[in-house]
Amino acid sequence: MQSLRIALEDGCMKIAVLNRIFSKKAGGAERYSVALVEELAAKHEIHVYAQDINHSWPGVTYHCVSAPLRRSRWLNQLWYATATWWQSRSSFDIVHSHENTWHGNVQTVHVLPIKHNLFSGKTGWKKASAWLKVITSPRLLAYLALEKARFATQKGRHIIVTSPNLQGIFEAAYPQSKNPISVITPGVAKATLVDKAEAKRLLGLPADGFTIAFVGNRYDIKGLPTLLLAFQALPEDINLLVVGNANEVGFYQAQAEKLGISDRVRFLGALDGVEQVYQAADCLAHPTLEDTFAMVVLEAMSYGLPVVVSREKYCGIAGLLTNGLNALILDNPNDAAELSEALKKLLSNNELRNILSHQAAQFADGFAWEELARQQEAVYLSVTAEFNR
Repeated sequence: MQSLRIALEDGCMKIAVLNRIFSKKAGGAERYSVALVEELAAKHEIHVYAQDINHSWPGVTYHCVSAPLRRSRWLNQLWYATATWWQSRSSFDIVHSHENTWHGNVQTVHVLPIKHNLFSGKTGWKKASAWLKVITSPRLLAYLALEKARFATQKGRHIIVTSPNLQGIFEAAYPQSKNPISVITPGVAKATLVDKAEAKRLLGLPADGFTIAFVGNRYDIKGLPTLLLAFQALPEDINLLVVGNANEVGFYQAQAEKLGISDRVRFLGALDGVEQVYQAADCLAHPTLEDTFAMVVLEAMSYGLPVVVSREKYCGIAGLLTNGLNALILDNPNDAAELSEALKKLLSNNELRNILSHQAAQFADGFAWEELARQQEAVYLSVTAEFNR
C-alpha cells in the first residue's frame, strides 16, 4: 500500500481505465469514458487499455490490447478481461472498468444487466426455459459468470450506474451485492452556438425548413423504424437527418424509399462530432426502446433543441425530465401515430418550442463534465480510503 499512500499525498492517483473501444465515434458508453478521462488526466496519471483506440490526449498513456478472438464476441470478452487483469493487476491505485470484467475496483455499468434481460419478471416454466437457454449456451454462461464476478461483494469495490432508473434495475437483479453504489450520469461539454441558418447551409439544408435530428448507432433499438413511419405523416417541407452506424444505412435508405420519403431523409453515417447536426437541427427525436440514460438527448438539449423522447421505462434520462416543460415524453415509442402527433405539436406551436428550448438548455447546464469528473474522483478517493482502513 506504500504506492497508494504516496499517490494520495500529492493528490495524484495512477488509474487504469478499461474500455474495449476508446473513441468518441463509438456509442454513449465510450464517449462517457473518454470525456471523464479527458477531465481527470490534468490531475491524475491515466492509462487506457483498449482493443480499438481512436483518441489522443495529453497525459494519457494508451495500451493496445490484442484481439485474436474478435470474431467471437463472447470469447473476445473473456480474452479482454483476462488480458487486462494481467496487465493491470499491480501498480495501480484504481482500476476502473467500463466493461464486463471480474476485476476492477470501480465498475461503471452502462447497460442493462444480462441477468435482468434473461430473468426479469419470469416465473415458472418461463424462468425454467430461460435457465435451459443459459446452460446450453457457452456464450450466455460466460457473460453471466463474468457479470456475477463483476458485481460480487469485495472490499474497496464501488459500482457506478448512469441513471437512477438503472440503479433500481441493478439492485433488483443483484440484491445480494453489498458494494457501495453511486449514480454518475453522462455529461455535456459547453455547447458551441452558431447561426442556425449558416449551420443549415453547411449541411445543404433549406434555411426556412424544419429539420429533425436522429442520432444513434443501433437504428432498430433507438427507434428509427418508428420515426420513419411517423415522418411519413409530416408535411413535405420537413427534413430528417440520421446520424449513426454507416453499416446500417443501406437497409434504412431502402425503407425510406418504400415509404416515399427518401428525398427528405439524409443519412450522414458516423461522424467525428455531432455538433454541426445539433446546430442545424430544430429538434431531436429519440423514440428509443432501450437506453439506460441517452447521452444524445442531453447533448441535444445543451444546444437548446426541443426533444421528443421515450418514457423512463425505455430511456433513463426521461426520469429526470418533465413532460411539456423540458421535453415531450412518449408513452409508447413503438407507436408511430403518437410520435407523429408529438412532432406535429412542435411544428405548429412556436410558444411550446420556445419553452422547451429554453428549459432544455437550463436542464443541460446542470450536467457539466467538470462536475461529474469531481464526482468520479470522489468515488476514487472513497475506494482508496476503504483500502486504507
